[in-house]
Amino acid sequence: MIDDAVLYAPIRELAAGLRAGRFSPVELTEAYLARLETIGPELGAVVTVLRDSALAEAARAEAELRAGRDRGLLHGIPWGAKDLLATRGVPTTWGAAPYRDQVFDYDATVVRRLREAGAILVAKLAMIEIAGGLGYDQADASLTGPCRTPWNRDFWSGGSSSGSAAAVAAGLVPFAIGSETWGSIVTPAAFCGVTGLRPSYGRVSRHGAMALSWSMDKIGPIGRTADDCGIVLAAIAGPDPLDPSAVARPFDYAPDRERTGGWRIGVLKDATRGTQPEVAANFEAAVDVLRSFATVVEGVELPDYPYNAIAGTIIDAEAASAFEELIESGRVRELAAPGSRTGGYSGIVILARDYLKALRLRGPLRRDLDALLAGFDAIVSPTRATVAYPIDRPFHLAYPGLGGGAPAIGAAANLAGLPAIAVPNGFGENGLPTSLTLTGRAFSENRLLAIAAAYQRATDWHTRRPPLA
Repeated sequence: MIDDAVLYAPIRELAAGLRAGRFSPVELTEAYLARLETIGPELGAVVTVLRDSALAEAARAEAELRAGRDRGLLHGIPWGAKDLLATRGVPTTWGAAPYRDQVFDYDATVVRRLREAGAILVAKLAMIEIAGGLGYDQADASLTGPCRTPWNRDFWSGGSSSGSAAAVAAGLVPFAIGSETWGSIVTPAAFCGVTGLRPSYGRVSRHGAMALSWSMDKIGPIGRTADDCGIVLAAIAGPDPLDPSAVARPFDYAPDRERTGGWRIGVLKDATRGTQPEVAANFEAAVDVLRSFATVVEGVELPDYPYNAIAGTIIDAEAASAFEELIESGRVRELAAPGSRTGGYSGIVILARDYLKALRLRGPLRRDLDALLAGFDAIVSPTRATVAYPIDRPFHLAYPGLGGGAPAIGAAANLAGLPAIAVPNGFGENGLPTSLTLTGRAFSENRLLAIAAAYQRATDWHTRRPPLA
């Protein structure tokens, strides 16, 4: 029997164990399936466990490895998919009741590429309905109910990639795929104490993924470490004729070729204003760690734009267009969250001039942000102003008197299509994780991964395990 500690190991350790014969792909897959079927429902993290197909894939990986056909580090490694990625012959619910029986006859490009890398899909993971694009203010805005962080089950795992982060944090899968339009990878990574990478817009094909906002959606990995995220990104990145927005810019993840220090890192001005005391203290301590291998510049200011208003206008308009039939048919009333049932109507009535103005502002916004980031290897900020929200109250009442939850750089970077990585940096109220985020220039994922890896070599927050019974 595989020890539970093994199931929290990073990808390189699991890959080494497979090749050393300490366990087989079938044994490893069985161990993760057992946790998905027992702990997964307790956390509300799982939509569909793919036991039969996963074991068939594991047996195939085992035979290939024995025959000397090694596809790389992900060969024989189980993983989980956010349930907005199409998987042939398996329900893809988009986290929403109107789509609970939806089945596609093809795989999303990300799913296909991971299959080609020999990774084993073991589960479709919970998400906020419609990726939260129609509005919500509570943890149970999902077909599967509230997804809980394994650090304290009275609190939310974050959205919209809720099950992806909770499953990694609880040792149900070694890594998962999430998506982000505005915070949906980094927030659950923060609330669950794991590492989440939001790639640059266009780095990863979105073919076969639910469209929320065509000009802002991004797909990326959630894992235990920055290195895990780099390994997975290398497998899923690249151009795709099925997605015109996927750039012809291959991603070569080569951590041994990246420098290990001497970076220049900026700290946002007033980065901890409006944050919980523990969030602020953990962030300051993390910045001190960064100073041990980088030059840190305090007081960096973002260019002056109404980032939240621009992002909100674009997402509302594009989501209303993507889900026009759902809204106009009235089936939107089947959604779980009251905000989701009504939020799409406001998107439908956004004036064309307001949407076009928001789009036009993105050009100068991108240029100004790039000019700022050209002077740094990364900008660092708290990922969220607070720890995870309680599942039993509306989000806006969770922590009265504190700031707006996420720093402005989250909206700014998503509008500009910039990459970021969130890594755990301590614990706060109720034993819940806190997190910092490193944001960089477009297509600077290798640099961000190297800085995050250096931080994780100097700390052990990413190795902590939640107190699961």
